[in-house]
Amino acid sequence: MVANTEAAIWERMIDPAEDNLSAEAARFLLRLDFREPDHTRMEELAQKSNDGTLTDDERAELQNYVRIGNVLALIQSKARISLQHGARTS
Repeated sequence: MVANTEAAIWERMIDPAEDNLSAEAARFLLRLDFREPDHTRMEELAQKSNDGTLTDDERAELQNYVRIGNVLALIQSKARISLQHGARTS
């Protein structure tokens, strides 16, 4: 059975084996990152999670950050692979 988790669906959509990113697009994607206030908020939420003091709303907020981080990691993985492939074929 095919996994249909959110991450698995994104991984199928952003298949790193397919070389369909330009070098310019790949480099742009590798520059994407959370802004400093988001990093600070994630650290606060992670600490509250470790302490066992997250509210339900904070838990949902932390899960949103985790999901976005997972998608970003998949996209950047594809970008790195595209750049490596381009370097080998250039």
